[in-house]
Amino acid sequence: MSAQNRVESGCTFAVGAPLPDWVPRGARLYLSHTANGLSLRALARSTGCHASTVMRQVRRFESRRDDPLVDDALSRLDRALRAKALDDPSNTELAPMAHTSCLSAQDAAPSWSTEDLLDVMAHLRRPDAQIIVAPDMPKAVILCDDGAGGTERLAVFDRALAEMLALKAWITCRREGRVRSYVISPDGAAALRDSDMNAPAATRRARYGVAETPVAVLARRRDKTGAAFLVPELVQAADRLREDFVMAQLDVLDPMSADRLVRALTDRTLPGPNIAPPGTRAARRRVLGALQDLGPGLSDMVLRVCCHLEGVESAEQAMGWCARSGKIVLRIGLQRLKLHYDRLGEDGLLVG
Repeated sequence: MSAQNRVESGCTFAVGAPLPDWVPRGARLYLSHTANGLSLRALARSTGCHASTVMRQVRRFESRRDDPLVDDALSRLDRALRAKALDDPSNTELAPMAHTSCLSAQDAAPSWSTEDLLDVMAHLRRPDAQIIVAPDMPKAVILCDDGAGGTERLAVFDRALAEMLALKAWITCRREGRVRSYVISPDGAAALRDSDMNAPAATRRARYGVAETPVAVLARRRDKTGAAFLVPELVQAADRLREDFVMAQLDVLDPMSADRLVRALTDRTLPGPNIAPPGTRAARRRVLGALQDLGPGLSDMVLRVCCHLEGVESAEQAMGWCARSGKIVLRIGLQRLKLHYDRLGEDGLLVG
């Protein structure tokens, strides 16, 4: 049976099965036409709409490929569909086309849900919040004005998830160039409002609440004079190291001591493939520089608490230290880390 006949017999676009439910209808039509080779008339008959309507949707998504995030998102989904065609022995029409495409190792359609997208979108509620992406960065970062002339980093996540937000038109490009910034779009704001109205209050609080790190918990403690145990600058230094750690793709590895991690980064003997894009390599250099500057002892405590998110008491026990000494060592380590970043200045920025 031909691809066109399969659509006419009741299959929804022929892309419904391998694609997640959050993929927009227009993108499904576009991919059915470009990746599955279905004619506009066949798609119109399958969906019960006029061929001109399908044509407008296809042209709309083709024009949106000028946005690198949208282009990459459609390319990922295109590869997923063409790889699916290779696995279908009855698909004699699509298999040759799939063989001539440039398939990569990431042929599976992204498995994120709408809830995952909304979790990221929640950070964009903050005034001046923006998503920053660059071609050599495997991660995207959400930045926000901290109100004191500086920049606060709200989240770091897979770049592919930012691609999906752009595909759904939930974010819009504010600044073009090699490093691009995106802000929430009217459609994205409407999606958040609808989610708020449809979700129970307890669910909304859990979804939009950011899990506190051990450093954030420790920062709430006060001494006898009422002063904070960790000043905001130390918390920001901890967050900066954690975000570089994630961008360096070190969070997916089994936890290791600071000394072992320094050796692995220096010798380029990390587990798994060591061929990484420039953004990942740059983040690994920043992590290596920070750990080397901290030195033995301080680097272990900072790595455990800031990067592995291990509790201070647990880190004390693992390292054989006496009770209540860990938080003092951590504060000294964060003070040293802040000085390290101060010396780097603009050369140590996350992007650019």
